[in-house]
Amino acid sequence: MGQAWKCSGLRWAADGPVLTWVGGRRSALVRGKRVAFGVAEGGVRTCVGARGHPCPVRAGVSGRSTGARCEECARLDRAHSVAADTIADDPQPYRVYLAWFGPGLVKVGITAYARGSARLLEQGAVCFSWLGHGPLMAARRTEELLRAALRVPDRIPYAHKRAVRAGLPGSPGERAAEITELHARAVALGGWPESLTPEPFRGVDHAAVFGIEGTERGPAAVGEVAELVAGGAIGGELMAAAGPDLHLATERGVVVLDTRLMTGWELVSAEGEPCAVPVREFKRVAGVQDGLF
Repeated sequence: MGQAWKCSGLRWAADGPVLTWVGGRRSALVRGKRVAFGVAEGGVRTCVGARGHPCPVRAGVSGRSTGARCEECARLDRAHSVAADTIADDPQPYRVYLAWFGPGLVKVGITAYARGSARLLEQGAVCFSWLGHGPLMAARRTEELLRAALRVPDRIPYAHKRAVRAGLPGSPGERAAEITELHARAVALGGWPESLTPEPFRGVDHAAVFGIEGTERGPAAVGEVAELVAGGAIGGELMAAAGPDLHLATERGVVVLDTRLMTGWELVSAEGEPCAVPVREFKRVAGVQDGLF
């Protein structure tokens, strides 16, 4: 068996997606190149710990978990989290955004101003626009305002995002249509916090960056990896990358791999091994977000 590495996740750098590994190694992901790895026979997936600290008991975790944390480490990881509203005194500015993932799939969210659009790339947002910026709690109140007044969620399941990618509209204008209208309705609402500075609509489109636009778009994905397993392997040409997802052309067709499923495993290089991991076939997602407008 070759040298084993532990993946610490996919990151979006200025020049594209990068797989990062425990110890600091980085692997740039280039469309058209082969990505392949396997899990050693007898391998066990272990908890990745919390906030930079290893799990004290090296607890085993489910192969289907995208967090790769045991219950205790998951609790500790959220104990100092913007998402969990546990750091209301964070002094850095935040931005409120509208993000679009496919027809009917729009969400509102916030991200630290200093992170720029990194959060949107990480989530797989096909297009987005900023709504405004200001202190954390002003951004959070604006997010809640849009959720209540316009019925816009702050979360969309990744399964829904993946299922609609193959059928996205062909032009940036069409892809931005829903958030263009929603942005106008949002800024017309009363009740915005005075400390939040509104921002004009400026649509940013990531379809070309992800590799899911026009001639860059490969065959539609037929399914998604459900989990990695000991002794299993997957490999294929990288057709696209969106958020944490890699679209790999395998002998079973294009399969989407959520790279969060890789964390916690010791992985080894794979060459010509067949795609030997459980795959869920895609089914049509209906009615995704009724009542948005």
